[in-house]
Amino acid sequence: MDLAVAKGADRSRLCAWSGIESKDLDDQDHRIPLAKYVVLMRAAKELTSDPALALHFGEAFDMAQLSVVGLIGLASETAAEAFAQLDRYTRLIADVELDPAAGGKRLVLSRSAGELWLVDTRKDPNDFPELTESSFARMACTPRRMGMPPIIRALHVTHPAPSYRSEYDRIFQVPVVFESDKNAFLLPDDSWLTIKNPLTPSRYVFGILSERAQALLKSLEASTSIKGRVESLLMPLLHKGDPSMEAVAAKLGLNRQALYRNLKAEGVTFEKILDELRHKLALHYLSGKKVSVNETAYLVGFSDPAAFSRAFKRWTGTSPSAMRAL
Repeated sequence: MDLAVAKGADRSRLCAWSGIESKDLDDQDHRIPLAKYVVLMRAAKELTSDPALALHFGEAFDMAQLSVVGLIGLASETAAEAFAQLDRYTRLIADVELDPAAGGKRLVLSRSAGELWLVDTRKDPNDFPELTESSFARMACTPRRMGMPPIIRALHVTHPAPSYRSEYDRIFQVPVVFESDKNAFLLPDDSWLTIKNPLTPSRYVFGILSERAQALLKSLEASTSIKGRVESLLMPLLHKGDPSMEAVAAKLGLNRQALYRNLKAEGVTFEKILDELRHKLALHYLSGKKVSVNETAYLVGFSDPAAFSRAFKRWTGTSPSAMRAL
């Protein structure tokens, strides 16, 4: 949000579109639901007219500025230790859905044809490629700023080449392959794990930060919201025309009745979550004025524009066409 505001976006509009209030950002350990982050990122790209904003976000901000996990990385003695801590506490950075075959790990080392790759195992990464961009740009730029030797030999991403393809070349400074079968960095060999931290880290600080991260992780595991997980899973399903409770329950490994009971325990219903998400996204798309009313209806999961108009009037008291004209 700070980066977008520095690039000319209005903070109040970013808050309104994403549903993130300023007080939500006062506590560094407070968690923002992924669905809200998706809307914030895309609203910020639109309001700054910077389609490569996710890359620039990763380039400009080290993980140490965003999370206790980054601070632990700075307090680690070697690249191997930093990677191990990232693996251990990755859920504190972003609670995303992972490939079940990865055993709950987001970043894994994989050998293929004699090459060593660091692979991001996030499921359906092309639903939100901005997270791939910001994460990888941060991993590439942070060691560079610390004066560490480059370890990335090539970059593969699963999404198509964007219009700002040249920014990939400038930021990563290695060959980039788009529409690959994986999101991954090519590493030189195992020797990168022995690279020493040039900052002379403190083991005392490392211990304190690790205790804090462990407490946060336990709290997260104890309070993970089914509502938040449902909202995150609904995002990529809306425009596909299948935002059904059965489809989401299946992705959670539950049946419809079990999901209903879990949501009821949190005081919400599937229908309410879906309705609120459609409302929020419809405001985002129409305020941007880059898609038509009919296109907005499609993007938020309405096959009938008339049904979308009725829903929008129920949400806001006005028509979608009138909102778009503002």
